[in-house]
Amino acid sequence: MKHEAIEKNLGLMIPLIIVAISFGGLVEIVPLFFDKNLTEPVDGLEPLSAMELEGRDIYIREGCHVCHSQMIRPFRWETERYGHYSVSGEHVYEHPFLWGSKRTGPDLARVGERYSDAWHRAHLYNPRDVVPESNMPAFPWLFEDTIDGSITGTKMSALRTVGVPYTDEDIAGAEQAVDGKLEIDAMIAYLQQLGTLLKHKR
Repeated sequence: MKHEAIEKNLGLMIPLIIVAISFGGLVEIVPLFFDKNLTEPVDGLEPLSAMELEGRDIYIREGCHVCHSQMIRPFRWETERYGHYSVSGEHVYEHPFLWGSKRTGPDLARVGERYSDAWHRAHLYNPRDVVPESNMPAFPWLFEDTIDGSITGTKMSALRTVGVPYTDEDIAGAEQAVDGKLEIDAMIAYLQQLGTLLKHKR
């Protein structure tokens, strides 16, 4: 009878639903903040270089993350194809993280060092030259457009405020490291480091 009275009274039902969801969320989420396996970087993890950071921003700008996830699930059919499953410690310096779940194209979590720079160049210029059945768009402008490095250091400073351990030297040298470089070189630099720390583990 009391249950029926609650269900028929929206003024009471809505606050109780909010309380229940909030309590459940706290129980599920808060412990994760104290689990070092989820919050500590894996051995050998370094912040992205200035070139890799610019490449990541181009990757996001061009919408690559919309079709390619960077999250290998811990199932045999995933690890057999892509390699070691993704772990949180690989991504603690990513803001925003790009795990995702949409796979129009293959997962790229372990694509680093899988192909040569020349392969990536050909693939990004015209994907069908190397994968005839590909429906990926071409990105020829990456071979012409150059990077303006004037804000690269500012990006690094902003990331440092949220815990990415960039040094003063990293920030000071950022503009010189990327200014005037082709966007395709930055994109390839980003792709070639993806997942390499755990790539060979199964």
